[in-house]
Amino acid sequence: MKDSDRIVRSDDEWRQQLTPEQYRVCRRKGTERAFTGEYHDCKQAGVYHCVGCGAPLFRSEAKFDSGTGWPSFWQPADENSVETEEDRSLFMRRTEVHCRRCGSHLGHVFTDGPEPTGLRYCINSVSLKLDADSPAE
Repeated sequence: MKDSDRIVRSDDEWRQQLTPEQYRVCRRKGTERAFTGEYHDCKQAGVYHCVGCGAPLFRSEAKFDSGTGWPSFWQPADENSVETEEDRSLFMRRTEVHCRRCGSHLGHVFTDGPEPTGLRYCINSVSLKLDADSPAE
């Protein structure tokens, strides 16, 4: 992704575009409560897009039930879909996942996922929008 493809909006623009809960999670790095999100138990095929900018982030084929209460994926839609950075909040050391295109906070990635990657992208439902009409592959 080129820097020119990145989306930059003011805080007021984000507040106008997103619901209060989407804003809290995506722009303020919040977390929805476990087992409350729209997609934690969703089995529908399609592509999960960023609620902030519409970028494709995850495909349903990579979704699995991690038992954590959040949608979990073993890989992003492609290697340029997301970015990661160290998160040392809440007295923990984790790896934050955010949308590469607009910087929206999505969740965290852990190394206890299934093969073939061994990764578990634990993502907030509120940061996603499922497009069931998109071809999953």
